[in-house]
Amino acid sequence: MELPSTARELPRGPLRVLIVAEDPLARAGLAAALASEPDIVVVGRLGPSDDLISQATTFDADAVLFDLGWEGGRDAPALDALNDLADAGAVVVVMVAEAVQARGAWLIGANAILSRESPAPTLAAGLRAASAGLVVVTPELSDVLSLRSREAEPLIEDLTPRELEVLGLVADGLTNRAIAQRLGISENTVKFHLNAILGKLGAQSRTDAIVRATRLGIIAL
Repeated sequence: MELPSTARELPRGPLRVLIVAEDPLARAGLAAALASEPDIVVVGRLGPSDDLISQATTFDADAVLFDLGWEGGRDAPALDALNDLADAGAVVVVMVAEAVQARGAWLIGANAILSRESPAPTLAAGLRAASAGLVVVTPELSDVLSLRSREAEPLIEDLTPRELEVLGLVADGLTNRAIAQRLGISENTVKFHLNAILGKLGAQSRTDAIVRATRLGIIAL
């Protein structure tokens, strides 16, 4: 799974979707909702387990539809799993029930954030758009997230040489762990640099940082 960009090529053939949800009934319901979409095939259904990455790779999915559930206070394990997927460069479409979930998913780097009440056509459209490299947020959630314009804006502060290295490796699709190994630094140091990069670019996620850096000519995809 590669980190999405604004120029991501749609997969040939049906879009292969992996469904992740804590509730087995939710997994079954989402699979049923997508069954009528001729260009989408559900390749698997999983819970947000600790070894989600190793399980997810076996399905060779083009996108992950991740349901955070209704209970906002029980999301820590699910958000950890979502963070692992985002770090691994997966295309993740997240379904949320409330604002706090939306903010958490957005900051982690979800490619699309949809309401849990979204109808099947909206889910399908979000999956297609995210797989094509677009960042998607349903209108009712965009105000909650206070999304900034995605037009290029001047840098708040110049990136350091090390931050440029980290940003380039993020754009290449490397995970935090892989970046740490490549540069000979700790994962915590990588996260420190990423936080600095997001702040200087005025970005709210890894994907947003890549989009903004590309528009500013800092990196080329």
